[in-house]
Amino acid sequence: MKVAVTFENGKVFPHFGKTSQFLVADVENNNVANEQILSTNGSGHGALAALLKEWGIDTVICGGIGQGAINALEAQGISIIRGVEMDARMALQAFANQALVDDPSRKCTHHEHEEGHDCGSHTCQ
Repeated sequence: MKVAVTFENGKVFPHFGKTSQFLVADVENNNVANEQILSTNGSGHGALAALLKEWGIDTVICGGIGQGAINALEAQGISIIRGVEMDARMALQAFANQALVDDPSRKCTHHEHEEGHDCGSHTCQ
């Protein structure tokens, strides 16, 4: 299974649609292998789903995420684990050990009512 973690400075980046990098790895039999950091090359929000599909990603680990991105990922057959706040490599290992749980309450909703909002100024809930 190929897993991608939103990534910045070694941590899980708090907003899926604004991440500029993913920590990507193969996870099998409680092991993490072939880690690499891949750039989004400016892609954001829903456009990230196609990029992740192109990379062969099965599951995304992130902090907050908006409904549009959730829909786009689900349409690509990519699973989501949201609400994760920790070191990105620790998140990968926790996933490998089946110790991460999706937190559906960590959904960004401000896009529906705030024009020009910058998610970089706070953690989405």
